[in-house]
Amino acid sequence: MKKIYIAGPDVFEKDSIERGKKLVEICGKYGFEGLYPLDNVVDFSQEKHKIARDIYEANVTMIQKADIVIANLNTFRGKEADSGTVWECGYASGLGKEVYGYMDTKSNYIQNFGDDEKFAREGYYVDSKERMIEDFDHPINLMIACSVKKIIAGEFEDVLKAIA
Repeated sequence: MKKIYIAGPDVFEKDSIERGKKLVEICGKYGFEGLYPLDNVVDFSQEKHKIARDIYEANVTMIQKADIVIANLNTFRGKEADSGTVWECGYASGLGKEVYGYMDTKSNYIQNFGDDEKFAREGYYVDSKERMIEDFDHPINLMIACSVKKIIAGEFEDVLKAIA
């Protein structure tokens, strides 16, 4: 049975444990074993940096055990995907794992910016600090878009349907 590492900012939600259980259950429905980061056992009575290191090492080990990574790439705390999730995708891709992402929409990344947040220049757009906004017709930064096998417009289960 192939193992799927479930990446995404879902771990920060109030109902993160329940979400994880549901995602793992959905994996089982499609014949996969789901690996959810919050299933790792970490001693939270330690010093904060030690807790952080233990979480990091446990997640790295879980990614190494996985055959596939499915990542929630929806925007989180801004216009980009969660930075931890992005790192997990890059690490998994570097290990040669199959990496898939899902997003609510596959619209062009530049559409994350409102009319009052992007400014047209000669053939490109910039943000309010005059930094160029990439426009490669991907829904996310090109480094993620080009490193994942596929980005699905939809939910976690939509990815499982596509790969099962």
